[in-house]
Amino acid sequence: MPEIKLSADELSLMSMLARTTGATAKDCVIDDKMNRIIFVVPKGQMGLAIGKEGGSVKKMERVVRRPVEVVEEADDVEGLVRNTLGKHVLDVKVAERLDGTSQVVVTVDPRKKGAVVGMGGRHAEKLRLLMRRYFGITSVQITSDL
Repeated sequence: MPEIKLSADELSLMSMLARTTGATAKDCVIDDKMNRIIFVVPKGQMGLAIGKEGGSVKKMERVVRRPVEVVEEADDVEGLVRNTLGKHVLDVKVAERLDGTSQVVVTVDPRKKGAVVGMGGRHAEKLRLLMRRYFGITSVQITSDL
């Protein structure tokens, strides 16, 4: 697993999340490309971080003036894929590429592929960021063929 270094901005956002929601963030990713902030929270704190009817996330969004997304941490690649993309994931495979890097191939329900990828590829990009950050995997492929 690559070493994760947090910037002062990321640390202050993590502190703000803890004060606002009561949930402790394990990591924070500022995604300037998609103009959002992604928090990774410990197992079991997802509900606390989101809040009743999404109230805690909405409060954070008002404070930081950006969309806020929350992902529950996982110990392995498959767990993080499922936590990031949701219940429509059917299968997750990690394949070694010819150049020596790893690739994650995610198979999803063909009828729900659009929802899994997200508008403009939002969810797919979030998964790519987290895979690169936690497992050093630079290639993520989302497919719907069974």
